[in-house]
Amino acid sequence: MSLRKPSPGAGREAARPSPRPGILEIAPYVGGDSELPGIAKPVKLASNESALGPSPKAVAAYHGCADSLHRYPDGGHGRLREAIARRHDLDAARIVCGNGSDELLTLLAKAYAGAGDEVLYTEHGFLIYPIAALAAGATPVAVPEKDLRTDVDALLERVSGKTRIVFLANPNNPTGSYISRDELGRLRRGLPGDVLLVVDAAYAEFVDAGDYSPGADLVAESDNTVMTRTFSKIHALAALRLGWALCPPAVADVLNRVRGPFNLNGPAQAAGIAALEDAAWEDRARAHNARWRRWLTEELTRLGLHVHPSVANFLLVRFGNDAERGAAAADRFLRAQGIILRRVDNYGLPDCLRVTIGREEEMQMLVSALGRFLGRS
Repeated sequence: MSLRKPSPGAGREAARPSPRPGILEIAPYVGGDSELPGIAKPVKLASNESALGPSPKAVAAYHGCADSLHRYPDGGHGRLREAIARRHDLDAARIVCGNGSDELLTLLAKAYAGAGDEVLYTEHGFLIYPIAALAAGATPVAVPEKDLRTDVDALLERVSGKTRIVFLANPNNPTGSYISRDELGRLRRGLPGDVLLVVDAAYAEFVDAGDYSPGADLVAESDNTVMTRTFSKIHALAALRLGWALCPPAVADVLNRVRGPFNLNGPAQAAGIAALEDAAWEDRARAHNARWRRWLTEELTRLGLHVHPSVANFLLVRFGNDAERGAAAADRFLRAQGIILRRVDNYGLPDCLRVTIGREEEMQMLVSALGRFLGRS
């Protein structure tokens, strides 16, 4: 005879924990491939990574932390926030740092949206936006673009009493398009005051258009706009997961309440500070990108491909859906040559491939391979 008391869960053996509604609707984010079978070192042009790599000063700062790995990092990111503020002429108190800008986008969704709420984004916007909305229990709403470009009027027309957040990538990934400072301001003015506009400016440093603004000016003059940035692109610190947000004071307070107490490791903070202080390296990366983005656009157009205008460090190239010469066929051919581009079917663009601007030899190799694929070399 057993003297053990029945457990509180007796009779519920067949049950199991259930996630909140919406969680199982999430299609997990999948990054660009880095490896190809049988190829030791493929040319990876799939993830919008920096062509030149990080500043040597950032690498040295990272290695310089080896003797202090037993110490907790600065949980308030004080020196890093001050460095960001100096570099961009901002108020450090309004800056919140995150484990990549992805963490900040996700925290904003969880803090400001929930069950019964809607989160708007453009139809070819970054896939993290619907993932963040669903994880928060909210409903993501994809708003049609016009010619692969944000349609401000369409966004404003879709706003309802349920709208809590509008996520806007500017420049947008994967299209490479952007809206001007005036259009961005018109969007903010047209949104209700209780709707948070989050401007994801991950590629801002690559933009050379005179009418562009990453959104810091809107944050300065409103209580309902946030700008997010990253160290993964022009600063080439993607492996360290380092991002930041410029916020109204009240939003910064909310993010600091919900983020992890040590969400950034010490070596990442040190490398980020050093990267910000190496303006010459940033200028070199920007100049390289502008040169080879222009060259690659011209060469791909010469091959008869349609290249969508881009202000970022990548191009969206339309191949079509033909079985022999379409995007899927081009992707298979290039992988056999050791070159990885990015399929964008999950962005609703199955006829396109996204190409990161790489080093000179990588760009030459890509154009040569595509010439063979298209029979025009």
